[in-house]
Order: sequence, then structure tokens, then C-alpha cells
Amino acid sequence: MEKQRLTRQIEFILTVDRLKTVNRRTYLTDTSRFENSAEHSWHIALMALVLAEHSNTPDVNMLRVIKMLLIHDLVEIDAGDTFAYDRKARQDKQQREQAAADRIFNLLPPDQASHFRGLWDEFEARQTPEACFASALDRLQPLLHNLYTRGKSWQEHGVKKDQVVDLNRHMADGASALWDFADAWIEKAVEQGDLAE
Repeated sequence: MEKQRLTRQIEFILTVDRLKTVNRRTYLTDTSRFENSAEHSWHIALMALVLAEHSNTPDVNMLRVIKMLLIHDLVEIDAGDTFAYDRKARQDKQQREQAAADRIFNLLPPDQASHFRGLWDEFEARQTPEACFASALDRLQPLLHNLYTRGKSWQEHGVKKDQVVDLNRHMADGASALWDFADAWIEKAVEQGDLAE
């Protein structure tokens, strides 16, 4: 039983290594290339540690937040990354990601599979303080990259201010201070010509 459990855990670990091969449409801040989903997950987990004080909930369970951030994009191994501003690709995103979650998390032993799937479902539902804060960070990170690169990805895809605001305003549910910061920078990006009105 112990050997079988370990075998399943190792299979999961080797499978999730493939997240490093899933490229996003978010440029690194030096604009040299797109980041991959594993880099994104690491970056926002670190952001959670640095920005914890800005959660709307003072006693937010940071370990739970970090767990969600580290696993929330594992489904992209099967489902691929869906560009946030691609309305057509978003139409079947939920179905693709649910199927991926069913397969990937079930590689683990049942107790771990249930725990990880529960965290993923919690993140997707955005109903708990932890999920709301994690989701705020998940939205803030690519926004910061776009702001820092003078809207490079936004401009390449014809993204407009109302799309950016609509996609990101739910940050306020988990971290109103981060949304206030982001909203002010969105306005600045428009003023500078980095984001179309």
C-alpha cells in the first residue's frame, strides 16, 4: 500500500512538471519572452507572502491561499492556458478545466486527490476569504506585467480599458487596497497611451 501510494504521488509530481511547458500570453517584465504557467504560479505564491497584509480579511489562512495559488493552474496541463481577453476561448474553458481537474488530481491517492480538488474548486468559486485573496493576486500579477511593459500584450491583442476593468475589478472582493492601486494604474496606462480607452 505504501509503495502504491508513493508511486501515485511520484506520477503526479512528474505530470505537473509539464506546467513549465504551458506558455501564457503575459510577457516577462523584460519583454524577452512569455512566462509559463509554473512561473506564474510561483510568482503569485510569493506575492501572497509579500502582500498578505493587504487581504480584506486580517486573519486569512495564508497556507491555504498559497496552496490554492500553487495548484490553481495545474489544469492547464490538459486544458491549456486561456487568454483572459479571448471571449471565444473562454466559452468552453470551464468544461476543459473540469475535465483536466478530474484527470490530474485523481493521479494522487484518494485523500490527497480530494484535498487538492477541493482547493481548486474553492479557488474557482471565489466564495471564501482565502479564495478571494488568491484570486485577487492571480489577477494582479498579469496586470502588473502589462503595466510594467507599457501594455505590450494589451496592445498586441487590441484590449481596451473596459475589458481590463471588467476582468479585474473582482480583486476588490479579496484585497480592496490592491484593486484601488490597480485601478489607479489602469487610468495612468490610459493617460500614457499604453491602454486604449
